[in-house]
Amino acid sequence: MILVPFALRKTRLRPLSPPSPHLATMANPLDTDAGSELFASYEAEIKLVQADLDQKLDQIPELSGEPRKAAISQAERALEEADELLGQMRLEKQNIPSAQRPQINARLRNYESTVSSSKSKLANLSSERNALFGGRYRDDPENPSSSSDIHLAQRQQLLSGTERLDRSSQRLKASQALANETEAIGAAALADLHQQRETILHTQGVLGQSEGYVDRSVKTLRGMARRMATNRIITISIITVLVLLIMAVIFSKFR
Repeated sequence: MILVPFALRKTRLRPLSPPSPHLATMANPLDTDAGSELFASYEAEIKLVQADLDQKLDQIPELSGEPRKAAISQAERALEEADELLGQMRLEKQNIPSAQRPQINARLRNYESTVSSSKSKLANLSSERNALFGGRYRDDPENPSSSSDIHLAQRQQLLSGTERLDRSSQRLKASQALANETEAIGAAALADLHQQRETILHTQGVLGQSEGYVDRSVKTLRGMARRMATNRIITISIITVLVLLIMAVIFSKFR
């Protein structure tokens, strides 16, 4: 089956970052029989997004200036991606059997709680940034750098929206490919069933012909048996007549 490719994400994990405590609480992968493959792919991807987000949130307090601002923007985009994945998981949850819903709901609530905690942490870090830099991040006509920052933020928002659209498009393409593959499998199964039906009908016809041959053979054998019985009676009659004639000839000689 086709899974949503992870290579579509624009951000990547830094290998030197320590494992996140939030990721440790979510390290319970979806079993193969616990839901659809799409839900499993969304679950795996949101773990990567959350790990990347935790890494950025841990780095932001150590940064200042433009690097800090860029890290906050990246964290905001990661949160948007996490929200989008949660929405996809809520939709895909409807395709999971009811008997397995409680386990899936518990995992989904865990992811929602973790993302909500990350939002609160990022909001606090953003508040600290505004408190530290004050008017620099407000639109001030007398401060050219403020206008530049606003334009940069708007550009980053546009880029973030474009990235979300690209990811949504890729997920839709993956879903369409999965639907096409499922349709092809169904068509192949129907073709196999049709072929098996033709085989059964052909076998039934052959059995009918064989039954006709058997009936004719039985009739032929019965006719042969009757002819053999008739021939036996004729033979016995001839022998009896001959014996009587012989006895008559012998009797006439001794008279």
